[in-house]
This record gives sequence, C-alpha cells and structure tokens, in this order.
Amino acid sequence: MTATETVDLFSFDTRRHRVVEWQAPGPVAKAASGMSGLETMCAIRDGILPPPPIARLIGFEMRVAESGRIVMELDPDESLENTIGLLHGAVAAALLDTAMGCAIATMQPAGQSSVTLDLKLTYLRPLSVRSGTVSAEGKVVKLGRQASYAEGFVRDGAGNLAVHATATFTMIGVEKAK
Repeated sequence: MTATETVDLFSFDTRRHRVVEWQAPGPVAKAASGMSGLETMCAIRDGILPPPPIARLIGFEMRVAESGRIVMELDPDESLENTIGLLHGAVAAALLDTAMGCAIATMQPAGQSSVTLDLKLTYLRPLSVRSGTVSAEGKVVKLGRQASYAEGFVRDGAGNLAVHATATFTMIGVEKAK
C-alpha cells in the first residue's frame, strides 16, 4: 500500500459520523424502583421508561417482554462491523447478555436484580449488515435464590440461528435509587 492509498483511506468522503443520545440511568432506576422486573421491562418496551444507554449505543430495541422471555431486535449498520465486513462478535454478546439478563429480571420482584456471572457463546454463522434485522431471544431456564440460568439465541433476518448462549446470573438486592 502506498502513502497515497493510505491518505485515501482517511478521506472526508469515506468518513462516517454517528451521534448517540441517552437518558441518565440514575433517574430511570429511581422511577423503576417500585416496579417488578416484568413491569420495568414492559415499561421500557412500551416507551414509558427509556432504554439503558447500551441499547442506544448499539441500536437495539426490546420487542417482546413476557414473564421469563425477552426478544431484542437490531437493524445492523456498518458502525458495528469489524475490518472484514462482519458484525463484531461483541454485538451478539451484548445483545444476548442483555436479553438473557432482562429475561431473568422479568421474574424478579421490585428491589431485586441480577448480574451476569458467566456468559458462554457459540458462534454458528457470521452476521453482517446483509443479515437483515437480527433478533436476540433470552429465556429463563432456572430461577434460583443464589443463581439463575438463562439461554439465548441470535437469529438473522431469515430466521437462521447464528449464535447460541448460556449464562449464569447471581441475585443482588438493589438499593433505592437516590
């Protein structure tokens, strides 16, 4: 590659911009503090509560919020691609961690939450902008007092399974938001 070709890689014509806006999470947590996990997830899905900042950063939205089940959707764009033109694996990981964690949350009372202890992913096929709308589904496998387990799937726009995941979550109490 010559110096001239390198300069062209950084030209104004190929530069892209993306602006991300989000709501501060503290006030949202305070507004949701008296809600059960399912009520909170439905409020996010229905636009009553704003989504968490990571959802705005990556660009995914909650489409289904049911007891023990969450479905997120993403219309991928090139800002999420790696240098070989595929969606970065971290995109699927973030989608699945969020969907499975939210599925666990739908089973929790007000004042209780969980954090991910273990996340295992198996990538079965690559995803790209050409994959169409990507959906991530999280389902509760077992809800426990100390640990809970979830399973998740990412499918491309044609419904093909692209990623499978399992995760372990530990329960934590949530202090009242200030």
